[in-house]
Amino acid sequence: MAAKRILMIVGDFVEDYEVMVPFQALLAVGHTVHAVCPDKKAGDSVHTAIHDFEGQQTYSEKRGHNFALNASFADIDPARYDALVIPGGRAPEYLRLNTRVIEIVRHFFETAKPVAAICHGAQLLAGARVLEGRTCSAYPACRADVELAGGTYADIAIDAAVTDGNLVTAPAWPAHPAWIGQFLGVLGTRIVHEEVRQAA
Repeated sequence: MAAKRILMIVGDFVEDYEVMVPFQALLAVGHTVHAVCPDKKAGDSVHTAIHDFEGQQTYSEKRGHNFALNASFADIDPARYDALVIPGGRAPEYLRLNTRVIEIVRHFFETAKPVAAICHGAQLLAGARVLEGRTCSAYPACRADVELAGGTYADIAIDAAVTDGNLVTAPAWPAHPAWIGQFLGVLGTRIVHEEVRQAA
């Protein structure tokens, strides 16, 4: 497996699990991941939000950790990356207003590179107008965003994910095993489990 260079676009109040888990998992299997935020540089942090499912009609929200960025947004050339990850949380609703972010997202679709988006990440995809004719999962409250952008909303279990060509999406962080697993497949990442024999 060739290691990939992966861009992750984040912002303040990105969902805590949805940024931390894929960032660390992709690093763990040997990929390079650059996490960036508009108007911030390597070494800066974004605040995260913890979204949980506690029996109310929608998710609850609590303050999470600080997540350190490891690359500077101003230096990003999307042509130098093999794939894109868009976590959910509160960030996508304002990131979709940034014209440079929109240009970067469109690059990955125009070049058919792998893209993984989860939960409210679909708001950014809708804002970039890249969902026309595509199947996309998201947090259920984002169904209207997907459909108004010309996409087909995948109404799947909270712990499931869906792949449509180069696009891998899921409803929320309970889907991480399915979402990250399918994204690794699209990236061409193979993980082989070998039996280890103990010496007698």
